[in-house]
Amino acid sequence: MGYLTVDQPASAQVSRPRRARVGWLGRIFLLVLVLLIVLAGLLLYAETTMRDVGTVSSLAAGDGVYLIIGSDSRANLPPDLEGNFGDFPGARADVIMLVQVVGDRRQLLSIPRDLKVEVLGQGTQKINAAYSLGADELMVETVFAATGIRANHYLEIDFGGFAAIVDALGGIVLDFPYPARDLNSNLSVDEAGTQDVDGATALAYARSRSYEELRDGEWVGEATGDIARTGRQRQVLLEILDKASSPAGVLRAPLVMIASARHLSTDAGTNVFDLAEFGWAMRSASITDSASLPVEISVEAGVSYVVAVPPASEVLAAFASGQPLA
Repeated sequence: MGYLTVDQPASAQVSRPRRARVGWLGRIFLLVLVLLIVLAGLLLYAETTMRDVGTVSSLAAGDGVYLIIGSDSRANLPPDLEGNFGDFPGARADVIMLVQVVGDRRQLLSIPRDLKVEVLGQGTQKINAAYSLGADELMVETVFAATGIRANHYLEIDFGGFAAIVDALGGIVLDFPYPARDLNSNLSVDEAGTQDVDGATALAYARSRSYEELRDGEWVGEATGDIARTGRQRQVLLEILDKASSPAGVLRAPLVMIASARHLSTDAGTNVFDLAEFGWAMRSASITDSASLPVEISVEAGVSYVVAVPPASEVLAAFASGQPLA
């Protein structure tokens, strides 16, 4: 017995591929929608978790300059870091940095924590004392008085947050010309060369004030102390930015956001979207200017300060106008 065959019309022959295409488009749309929902959830989590220090009246209106404070608060240290940095109540400004993006140029200007300044109502002090005496408000005002640069945004991160960001990124790469140590910050690097370091090591390196290198079998300390320390802080921050902008760093962005949110504090006028926009601008800038305020060591009445030297005014003027710092 024969079988009757019927040719299908052209419209029927192409309907299945069209449905397949619609199916794939639907899946892609659904994936994008889920990713947007997840991103929105992460941003909401960060926004509600970050600490708002309130309105800082000494900040300037508009966008541009961030005053970044690295606090030595031990309040939020994870269990694996507890005891690594001593037991000191309260918090002090361990890192003081002015950061901005001007066109294609990202600029980082470190202010040494031992800089001799006049603190409003408190007389002669080291600049980091402004933080413990009057928190964010007095810190912003004192930095302005010392530099002539008034910040637009205030961002503070504590010890635990600094280490958490590095760990969430899967570590960063630092280069050590010699084995290094700091018995006070618990830094211990046994070998010279390029090293993948975790959050604890990066933090110990950035805050080291008694940095030593093993040269020809002897431990040799730095002569510049706090001045060299600001260079290490900028190096670590730039390494974090480079890692965060790499493909692996982009994939880890949600982990970074979750890990760091509870360690961040901002002024009331700075939200998570401002931080995201600023982070993207920092990532996209192709030129990096990194400098420390030029200073020299001065001992007065038994107190060791650093004081600004003449080139400091040129560096500050360059930062204020967005010109190269060196």
